[in-house]
Amino acid sequence: MRKVRSVLVLLAVLAFAAFLVVSGIVPRLRARQTLRKQTDITAEPPVLVLRPKRGKPGEELILPANMQAFVDAPIYARTNGYLKKWYFDMGSRVKQGALLAVIETPEVDQQLQQAREDLRTAEANLKLSQITAQRYSDLLRSDSVAKQDVDNAVQDAAAKAATVKSAQANVRRLEQMVGFEQIVAPFNGVITARNTDVGQLIESGPAGGPGKELFHVAAIDKLRVFANVPQVYSHQTRPGMKADLTLPEMPGRRFTGMLVRTADAIDPATRTLLVEVDVINSTGLLFPGAYSELHFNIKANATSLIIPSSSLVFRSEGLRVPTVINGNCVHFVNVTVGRDFGNTVEVLTGLPEDANVVANPPDSLVEGEIVRVVPARNAEPE
Repeated sequence: MRKVRSVLVLLAVLAFAAFLVVSGIVPRLRARQTLRKQTDITAEPPVLVLRPKRGKPGEELILPANMQAFVDAPIYARTNGYLKKWYFDMGSRVKQGALLAVIETPEVDQQLQQAREDLRTAEANLKLSQITAQRYSDLLRSDSVAKQDVDNAVQDAAAKAATVKSAQANVRRLEQMVGFEQIVAPFNGVITARNTDVGQLIESGPAGGPGKELFHVAAIDKLRVFANVPQVYSHQTRPGMKADLTLPEMPGRRFTGMLVRTADAIDPATRTLLVEVDVINSTGLLFPGAYSELHFNIKANATSLIIPSSSLVFRSEGLRVPTVINGNCVHFVNVTVGRDFGNTVEVLTGLPEDANVVANPPDSLVEGEIVRVVPARNAEPE
């Protein structure tokens, strides 16, 4: 009996010792497992995901544009002298051929008079040479003169005829120079600048030298509006399509124009297509050189997606968007973007419509990384 009691007491002591050991180890194991889980969760970067928003199949393309006069020309003098009088000032509307100013050129006037007198002298000499050549030719029939004398007289008449032609050309040249004393408008338009005044010394230019621009004339009844269309829309902006013009100083008002021509070549520096839109300016409210915006109604060939601009990542592989697949794995996709709306951007290709897009990815995010997904309050970008 004593042995049985001893065994029972020993077993009880061992059981109590085992209970103490187990009650101390199990909480530690549980705490260790909890810590490990928390560490794993902490190691997974949290990311905010959302679904891309479908873009409209046809939307308005708004581009910055520059307005230019349909015809624009600086007016220079083609002769030297002093400005005698001007007739139109800045802002004046002129017709083609209207007299803008008159230049006094007394030296050219005297040169023209001298050239005319030289022409009369040459004509008189030619007439005398022709009479002499005719007389020598008549005398040759009776062998009264030598054949050499006849040839000399005929050739002298021919030389005097060439001298007359040279003098006539010089007179015409100086008459044109005198004609340049009158500065006329080359086309219908408005004077946008007058850079001369009465009494100023005028020098011919720019072809004749470093002359100063006297007037600047612009035709503004019709304006050319130039814009650079992104490459992705280059084949949808063709001549014949309509475009609306807006200006920041006239909100709510639109001017209708027509796309008349394109460069038919992409600028390699900007990857854009230069287009020209002609706008009728019958009201005169549009000013050349002003900043404006062109509005094109573009019909998209495929449905585009809208995502936050912060989702775009620029890597060595190109422009990419991080997405979450399999619930918590990061996968980067290459995309082609269209219009930039500021906070959002249009994605044309590369992104599935049901993709879980990372809204604001950290720079350290890499392909295949395990993340902790935090759903966005709004499933679609605003």
